Amino acid sequence: MTDVVDADTGATRSDSAPPRAEIALKTVTAAPATPERTRRVLEQALVFSGAALAAVYLRGDDGRTLCLAESAGVPRTLYGLREGYPVDGLSPAAEAHRTGRPLWLGPAELAGFPDARRMPVRDIHLAALPVPGGGGCLLAVGERPAGFGPDDRTALALVAEALARTAGPAAGTGAAESETPHGNAFSLAMDSGRVEVGDDLLDLFGLEREAFDGRVETLLGLTVPEDLPSLMSVVEADHMSIGERELEFRVLRPDGPPRWLRLRGRLLPGGEGRPVRLAGTVADASALRPEVTDVARVQKLAAALATAGTVRDVGQAVVAALRKPLRADRIALAELENDRLVVTVLDPPAPESWPELWQSEWRTEWPDAPVRAMPTLAGALRDGRARIWPAGSADLEPALAEVGPGGLAVLPLPGVGRMAGACLIGWDTPHDFGPDERALLTASAGLAGQALTRAHAFDAEHELVAMLQRQLLPRRLPKLPGGVAVARYLPATAGLEVGGDWYDVIPLPDHHVALVIGDVQGHSAGAATLMGQMRTALRAYAAEGHPPDVVVAHANRLLMELETDLFATCCYVDVDMEAGTAWCVRAGHPPPVLRHPDGATDIAEADGGPPLGVLDRAEFPMTPLRLLPGTVIALTTDGLVESAELDMDTGLDRLAHELSVSDPAHLGLVADALLGNAHRGDDVALLLMRYDGMAVRPLREGWTVWRVPEAARHARRFTKRSLRSWGVPAEAMDTALLAVSELVTNALVHTDGRVRLDLTLIHRRLRIAVTDTSPRTPVKPTHLGWESTGGRGILLVEAMSDAWGTVPVSGGKQVWCELQLTY
Repeated sequence: MTDVVDADTGATRSDSAPPRAEIALKTVTAAPATPERTRRVLEQALVFSGAALAAVYLRGDDGRTLCLAESAGVPRTLYGLREGYPVDGLSPAAEAHRTGRPLWLGPAELAGFPDARRMPVRDIHLAALPVPGGGGCLLAVGERPAGFGPDDRTALALVAEALARTAGPAAGTGAAESETPHGNAFSLAMDSGRVEVGDDLLDLFGLEREAFDGRVETLLGLTVPEDLPSLMSVVEADHMSIGERELEFRVLRPDGPPRWLRLRGRLLPGGEGRPVRLAGTVADASALRPEVTDVARVQKLAAALATAGTVRDVGQAVVAALRKPLRADRIALAELENDRLVVTVLDPPAPESWPELWQSEWRTEWPDAPVRAMPTLAGALRDGRARIWPAGSADLEPALAEVGPGGLAVLPLPGVGRMAGACLIGWDTPHDFGPDERALLTASAGLAGQALTRAHAFDAEHELVAMLQRQLLPRRLPKLPGGVAVARYLPATAGLEVGGDWYDVIPLPDHHVALVIGDVQGHSAGAATLMGQMRTALRAYAAEGHPPDVVVAHANRLLMELETDLFATCCYVDVDMEAGTAWCVRAGHPPPVLRHPDGATDIAEADGGPPLGVLDRAEFPMTPLRLLPGTVIALTTDGLVESAELDMDTGLDRLAHELSVSDPAHLGLVADALLGNAHRGDDVALLLMRYDGMAVRPLREGWTVWRVPEAARHARRFTKRSLRSWGVPAEAMDTALLAVSELVTNALVHTDGRVRLDLTLIHRRLRIAVTDTSPRTPVKPTHLGWESTGGRGILLVEAMSDAWGTVPVSGGKQVWCELQLTY
């Protein structure tokens, strides 16, 4: 006798498998007829043929349909198998039943059947064997690339013969509907909740026949409360489809600890395909539980997911149920939104525990990553089945291989009609994936996928709120010169309407950055709309070059002109990233909190004006702030620092303390920690910026251009002198001098009033900016004839520059261009 190693699973099979299968089947079929005997026969197909699923279909009462009688292995829905097949239809089961010949179908042959389109997994092998006597058909599904070998086929033929002796009206769940259950069997009417039970089952619950009133609620009342959610998912037909059920639960006993019971049954259809009853058995599982079993883990996960109200709750339940039992080093759970994965849970949460791509792409303000960044993961999601890579797998891209160098499991999470997301489980040391563990992963993935779908349905309005809020808020924050900014937004959970909190980070000329945070009164679509208007207005006024107090005053005047009943609060901080200084303006909003490099914190004593939209001629004083490298500025809305139980002063002091004990090196983690215990009765917006200081400061020079005949020559001379003082060689100046000449000449010819020339050089990139008092933007000519005497200046600037443009500034405009000097 020799051993054969399965190329796909690594399991060892013996050449004597058919004789052993025959002996095992004779033992099973010789046992007394019980509802579990057919299932035990099918389980032998899993053991001796390597099948992942085995199911027996029997002719229905009408004789025109093959109905699912029993199955064993992974859920049949993973492979698209139906509850029933027409006897005269075009299906493998019907063809094998009609012809009396077995079918051995690979992926290519399966593609020719109509049902191939509904199969989530395509690279499988299907065996369809007629049950002798014409009573039905055996279907077996295998995932090994080589399909079913000779020994496997012999074993499946033996199973089909055994089913002819066991499957039928007298066995398993096929007991006549009118027959009274005996022993540990039961039959539950789904419409009325009346249940018929055997005497042995009543003994398991500690009830006497005379004391039992025939109501399922009486039995449920004796179970441990923590197990009720999973039991209710079985006894409430509205949440189930026709098919088999199995779970473990505990019942209370007056004279000892709770007893573990195992329920096995099938939800059987009645008229017009509607479920009418649940029939099965309940057995004592205490002797089978020296420790927590995989069935119990799945049950515990199901119970936790039943109470998970949000997507994040689902992720945390999956981590709690799987990471410790599997001894995994890391777990990630992500939702699939279009072609992007949005990370819900990373465990452990520390960035250094995850690959480089995850730190740069997935740990951002809105943590997400494109599926196309990891083709292997995309393939697993497309196939829709769990994939496992042991230690040393060479076909993984680094972003996935580094998640599990000792082993990686990728679990697609199937939802209703779509793929809901993915769960990644990784091990650092070599991990052995056993068959039971694979089944646990597959079952957990199905539960998690359904829970994700339910969480979306249960919280649909919250999802709509979050989606609307994301559209109104910045998708990503800009990269800052000499600093880092992160932001977070949490919608309120005590209501489902849109809030008006917002934040923004606005890059300004000369390495200035405007930090803005605000809150519109109320929670409504009107508040959200007004929030979008205020954010756009503040950004536009800031881009015009106004000082902070003027920006806020203009926004106040705009809100007054909108004639709305709502008002808004706002805090606007203009930071000079070169000098390390800032000006703060408040309009009825909480002040900024500063964390200094030594860990000390201050609540900025910034004078404030009234909320926006209250007074027509309000004043908004500016308060200076001094920033040292390493200083963190925290701006937040009142939802974080004020509630019915917490006054604002106490809330600001708490925020300052939490900020002082945080590590500003990982600003994203600081933001998450600050929001960890946030009161969710109101929206919360949080904006943090760490000022690091600029390693290289730009060189600047400016000059007022006088309106004299040789003004352009004077401008070129000023430019040449400035560049020479900055160490720019003469051969690298020609393009810059020509651009200065054209921009200055254009301003003098086409505008009136003052003209100013500003030069900025950093990292050999020269910015030339010419400011005038005309708001009219220069227009490129659409056509130039040979006789044209002008109009070529802007075209020359565009051709010579790496970038150019115009921005409005205080009633005028600034025309600028940037050149990369080579020397």
